[in-house]
Amino acid sequence: MNKNQLVNAVAVKAGCSKEVALKCCDAVVETIMESLKEGDKVTWQGFGNFEVKTRAARKGINPATGEAIDIAESKAINFKASKNNKEGL
Repeated sequence: MNKNQLVNAVAVKAGCSKEVALKCCDAVVETIMESLKEGDKVTWQGFGNFEVKTRAARKGINPATGEAIDIAESKAINFKASKNNKEGL
């Protein structure tokens, strides 16, 4: 499902226009991202948790040359589905 399909599905389920559904979807994503940037964990009851995890710096190998390289520390968004969500799949 892509963004347009998601917006259409939300519009149908909510009984609103696609424009309103698009604004709502964008607002949800924007709010989650802002909270994660501030270092907060976002918990959505019955859906799951979003949080930022830090990946430690490590050594890697360039596959083209075989040369050892340093991979810097990085951050990634982690999502963990709720128990109800996992069981429903």
